[in-house]
Amino acid sequence: MNKHDIIIKPVISEKSMDQLADRKYTFIVNINANKIEIAKAVEEIFGVTVEKVNTVRVQGKIKRMGATSGKRADYKKAIVKLTEGSKTIEFFDGMMA
Repeated sequence: MNKHDIIIKPVISEKSMDQLADRKYTFIVNINANKIEIAKAVEEIFGVTVEKVNTVRVQGKIKRMGATSGKRADYKKAIVKLTEGSKTIEFFDGMMA
């Protein structure tokens, strides 16, 4: 699996922005990726050193539109903690206020 196939997109939410102060970054990742693959992909893409990875499997919500109902896709979220000596991820630097 390619490193860009593992990291799908960053999560931009109030909680994830609060965690930036603790050097924790949140990403939506491939549902089949494990913690080791996620850590290696983040290190290669952003040039940082990963200390720890926590993952969460999120079940998709059931949504209704009139009489028909459907389900949003399941996804996996990874919270990546960087080491103290590591540089920050530049993508998130502009969002901290």
